[in-house]
Amino acid sequence: MTGQAEQETPPLNRPTLLVTLTGTDRPGLTSAVLSTIASRGLEVIDAEQVVLRGRLVLGVLLSAPRDHKELKKELKELAEQLDVDIDVKKGVGDNEPRRKGRTQVTVIGSPLTAEGFAAIAGRISDTGANIDRISRMARYPVTAVEIAVSGADPDALRPVLAMEGVRQRLDVAVQAGGLYRRAKRLIVMDVDSTLIQGEVIEMLAAHAGREAEVAAVTEQAMRGELDFAESLRHRVARLEGLPATALDEVYDAIQLAPGARTLVRTLKRLGYQFAIVSGGFSQITDKIAADLGIDYAAANELEIVDGKLTGKVVGDIVDRAGKAVALRRFAAASNTPLSQTVAIGDGANDLDMLAAAGLGVAFNAKPVVRAAADTHLSVPYLDTILYLLGISREEVEAADSLS
Repeated sequence: MTGQAEQETPPLNRPTLLVTLTGTDRPGLTSAVLSTIASRGLEVIDAEQVVLRGRLVLGVLLSAPRDHKELKKELKELAEQLDVDIDVKKGVGDNEPRRKGRTQVTVIGSPLTAEGFAAIAGRISDTGANIDRISRMARYPVTAVEIAVSGADPDALRPVLAMEGVRQRLDVAVQAGGLYRRAKRLIVMDVDSTLIQGEVIEMLAAHAGREAEVAAVTEQAMRGELDFAESLRHRVARLEGLPATALDEVYDAIQLAPGARTLVRTLKRLGYQFAIVSGGFSQITDKIAADLGIDYAAANELEIVDGKLTGKVVGDIVDRAGKAVALRRFAAASNTPLSQTVAIGDGANDLDMLAAAGLGVAFNAKPVVRAAADTHLSVPYLDTILYLLGISREEVEAADSLS
C-alpha cells in the first residue's frame, strides 16, 4: 500500500555494539572515541563513564553498522594511538529498562572496609535487587558511597541493610529513588547534642553547682525513662536564683557539632529552609538561629524576674509531642509537604518529630531512637547528612570555592 511507512525493527531486537574503553584518564579520550563513531552516522543508545584513581572506563552502546568489523578495526587502531584498551562486542537488543523499584542506598564508613562493602552488596543481591550504579560521595573524613538499586522495595530492603550495617559497623541509609531527593526541603533539627555539643541545661546547672543531679535526670529523659515535661520542670527548678547573665556565658561557651555550619550553609545555598526545635531554651536557640541564618526556631522560655531565673518556664513546654507540632507548623509556613521534610534528632523526645517527617535521621542517638528512625548516623560529622540527600563532598567544596 503506497504511503505506508516501513515498519521499524523493534528496539529490543535490533543489533547493537557495545564499545568499552579502559585506560589512564586524560583529556581527549572520550572525544576521540565519539568522533570515530560519529563518522559512521550511528545512533547512541546508551553511554556511561567513570573515573576511579585516574583510570577511565567509558561504555557506549550503539546501533550496529552493517559492517561492524570495519569499525572494530578503526577503533583498534585508535586504541594503539591512544595507548588504551578498546573492546567491541556485537549483540542483539537495546538496554532493557531497569526494573521497577528505584532505591538509593547510602553507605558511610570510617573506614569503609572491603569486607563491609561486600556484605552490603551481598544483602542487596539476596533480596533479588540489582545494583545499577555505584558512585562516591565523600572520601574524607568519612568514606561515603551511593548505590543505585533497582527491583527493590525500600521498606523491605531497609531492615535487611540496617542489620548488616550494625554487624559491619557501617551507617546505611535506604531511601526511595527519584527526583524527590533533589527537591527543596525543610530541615528540622534538634539542638542539644545534635546541632551543638552537650546539653545547655547541664551547662547552666554547672553555673548553679548542680550539674551532676541535672545530668542524671537528663539522661533518664533522653532514654525515654521519664516524661520529658516533668523532667524539665524538675531540672529547671534547680536553676532557681541563677543570674540571667549565666545565659550569655553559656552561649559563648557553646560549640557547634562538627560540620554544622557546612550543613546549614550548603543547604541554604540550594534553597532549603532550616528550623531548630529544642527542649532547651529560647534565650539560647534564638541566638543560634540568628548566627546560622536559620529560618524558624521553637524552644522553651525560662522565666526571668529581676535579673534571675525563677526556676520555672513560661508557656507551653516543647516536649516530644510539641516537637512534632512545631515541625508541622514550620512545614505549613514554608509551604513544604511533610513528605519533603527531614527531621534530625538524638533523644526519645525527638521520636514523634522523626516519625512525622518524610525522612527521620537519628544522629548519634540512643538505641530506642536508632531503632525507630528511617536511618541513623553514628559518625560525629553533621554534614554527612548531605550525602543522604545526594550531595557529594566535591559539590560542597566546589560551591565553597566560588563564595
